[in-house]
Amino acid sequence: MPIWFVTLHPVVQALLGTLFTYGMTAAGAAVVFLQREFDRKLLDVMLGFAGGVMIAASFWSLLNPALEMSRHLAVPQWFPAAVGFLLGGAFLRLIDYFLPHLHPGMPEETTEGIKTTWQRSVLLVLAITLHNIPEGLAVGVAFGAVGAGLPEASLAGAVSLALGIGLQNFPEGLAVSVPLRREGLSARESFFYGQLSGLVEPVAAVLGAATVVFVQPILPYALAFAAGAMIYVVVEEVVPESQQSGNGDLATTGLMLGFTAMMILDVAFG
Repeated sequence: MPIWFVTLHPVVQALLGTLFTYGMTAAGAAVVFLQREFDRKLLDVMLGFAGGVMIAASFWSLLNPALEMSRHLAVPQWFPAAVGFLLGGAFLRLIDYFLPHLHPGMPEETTEGIKTTWQRSVLLVLAITLHNIPEGLAVGVAFGAVGAGLPEASLAGAVSLALGIGLQNFPEGLAVSVPLRREGLSARESFFYGQLSGLVEPVAAVLGAATVVFVQPILPYALAFAAGAMIYVVVEEVVPESQQSGNGDLATTGLMLGFTAMMILDVAFG
């Protein structure tokens, strides 16, 4: 790992890490410049892969360190992880309930959140943006844990998490830009909206890293919070979307591969 990166403040490291994950979202969105359509079977495999990465990252990079950090606290060891995990899911449920959004491939009458007259393209982008909030938060908290000097956290582990999130962001960018292109938007407009959905990640990462650096006692709760938010997104959105076109076996295979890849990344480099 470059020396210059190691010496940076953890908030800056988190920002750079999520600029990479954002770049992968933009790269996936840029596929619309090459082709108007994308093979649905391959997209479902990639979405399954993304779900597998998120599930593995939730445990190996977030929940497991949260449990280790809670070993010497005054509360039961399981308490911070359990509370943070449930709060993360509840937070995403609250956003899901209020924020207007539409999942790709679904009819407009299935729009979730408060009633609105926003365009379908905006609703599609907001659906993918929901995915990216917990991902950015997870990367930020991981780098913040390193900055807090806790022995259970490592810079290599935070970097591997950013790498894993970046890999699964490619199909997410693709999943929003291709449907927009199919809706009749130009390639440039489809790319713009697709990459826009990833901009929330650097914001969430900086907030997460800054919070845990300056308020260290909440770190186990913050790690578990990010894990709960990611699991909510996987179960609520990523897995159903990968299964809705009848490619369930392929999507499940992709999920298994994604979980394995993230587990290897975290164990080998974390």
